[in-house]
Amino acid sequence: MSKHEFQTEVTQLLDLMIHSLYSNKEIFLRELISNSSDALDKLNYLAISDDKFKDLKYEPKIEIKVDKEKKILTISDSGIGMSKDELIKNLGTIAKSGTKSFVEKLSGDAKKDSSLIGQFGVGFYSAFMVAKKVVVESKKAGSKSASSWISEAGGEYEIKDSKKENHGTTIELHLKDDEVEFLESYRLKSIIEKYSNHIPFPIFLEETKEVEEGKSETTNEQINKASALWRMSKSEIKKEEYNDFYKSISHDSEDPILYSHTKAEGTLEYTTLFYIPKTAPMDLFRVDYQSGIKLYVKRVFITDDDKELLPTYLRFVRGIIDVEDLPLNVSRELLQQNVILAKVKKASVKKILSELKKLKNKDFEAYKSFYSVFGKVLKEGIMGEFENRDLLLELLLFKSSSRDELIDLEQYKEAMGKDQKEIYYITGESASMLKNSPLIEGFNEKNIEVLILDDEVDTIVIPNIGQYKELPLTAANSASVKSDTDTKELDEKYAEILVKMKEELKDEVKDVKISSRLKKSPTCLVYDKEDPDFAMQQMLKQMGQTDMPPVKPILEINADHEIFTKLLEKKDFASIKNVSLILLDLAKLSEGMKIEDSSDFADRVNKLVAGSL
Repeated sequence: MSKHEFQTEVTQLLDLMIHSLYSNKEIFLRELISNSSDALDKLNYLAISDDKFKDLKYEPKIEIKVDKEKKILTISDSGIGMSKDELIKNLGTIAKSGTKSFVEKLSGDAKKDSSLIGQFGVGFYSAFMVAKKVVVESKKAGSKSASSWISEAGGEYEIKDSKKENHGTTIELHLKDDEVEFLESYRLKSIIEKYSNHIPFPIFLEETKEVEEGKSETTNEQINKASALWRMSKSEIKKEEYNDFYKSISHDSEDPILYSHTKAEGTLEYTTLFYIPKTAPMDLFRVDYQSGIKLYVKRVFITDDDKELLPTYLRFVRGIIDVEDLPLNVSRELLQQNVILAKVKKASVKKILSELKKLKNKDFEAYKSFYSVFGKVLKEGIMGEFENRDLLLELLLFKSSSRDELIDLEQYKEAMGKDQKEIYYITGESASMLKNSPLIEGFNEKNIEVLILDDEVDTIVIPNIGQYKELPLTAANSASVKSDTDTKELDEKYAEILVKMKEELKDEVKDVKISSRLKKSPTCLVYDKEDPDFAMQQMLKQMGQTDMPPVKPILEINADHEIFTKLLEKKDFASIKNVSLILLDLAKLSEGMKIEDSSDFADRVNKLVAGSL
């Protein structure tokens, strides 16, 4: 026997399991049965794909036994099992990356955290919510040796050699004195019916009942349907069953926003069952996110780790793809090049996007809830999706300069004036700042709506749209924005001031021009059409392009503002330098930019204020 210390994150997690998540403790059974089902899935796959396992004789099942006298609940499976090293790796550490941030996100909110636990693959530890001691005995399929893992949820666990006749894993839970409810058959049956009814393997409950005084009888009853729910006819399945099955495969505690069940027949036969969650998976924005799709062939599990089954911008989708026309022993390496799977993927993407469009048209409030969680991810599809681009564009929602509610591009188009030929947008970090930006003063005066884009990804995504139904999308801070105001006369009138401002600001700006878009503010910053604006430059830096030269903006001035009318009237060209630098910094601030030398800015403002007294 050897003793080992838990990884630090495991110790923290166990503490939370025992002391914080108590009110939703029944999920321990869901998690342990789910792990057993995964072990059976993996062995089934090896039995058809690996010659070493093709002659293996076994009955795929999960067994639950109750010992009321000793207060022990046992969950066993005939799955792939674990070696001694795998017991240490899988039960002594959290192998998945990002564990520290995961543990930090656990809040003690039972409903919320029980979902995160399952999503992050650490559901085994939920056993300690009800057990004072856990013994795991496992024998790897094809191995002659077995090992036991024993822990009482302190800072350490023990590993020892053991004897186990058959391959698989047995988990023995020594229940706490106040958790004996989980030894009652009615309680176990209700939990399994709720969470595990459609686990595709039979679950047996063995219990001993006293039939008459001094005599007892042992029964071994199958307590779940063990039917692959996705293979059943839609007419046979209740909404509650769809929702419960979702919870069993996603480890979520909430019902999904929607589900879509499709059975395709003909030249290509397959079944899909897709779910859209209400809340974002923990790893939604991680590069190493876990795929939410399980692939089956003729109901035999193949993989749950193929990120090619759906495009990355649909990585929040959970569900099943079950294909009839693939060989059972198809290798995981060949899946990415498989023509049949490519066709299934194509049809699946169209189906999911179409279902989201239906939700948007049928229940806009529910769709807004979905979009608030997953809209940013959907936008990623604009970057690389060409076939379903139009459908994706219909799903995007935007804030607006002239409305309080979210709108789509079609609503914007319908509200356009007859002379408007472009869709205008403005990007930045704060919606309230953007709505009050000097850049859209002219648009507001002409009742031209501007889309307010405050997601950081918008600076990359929106320019990639290019146009919507032949209407170009144009940034409000683009120097190419057309105006019906002729500034030629003003250019001549303010020529001397413009020349002097250009000279003073030559290191900071590309040009200084009279503006036709400003109505109240004295200045604003715009960019040539081919130049990335400030928000785009910041995004490119975050993406690693740190060596790009700075792009100078164009400073536009409002010739009707009293600052410039007084400068012209007094011919006070001596103060141009101070005024120019202050106005440039103010223009930067109004667009959410930082001033490089704030003390210099403060000195200039103080001098200006003192001079005006």
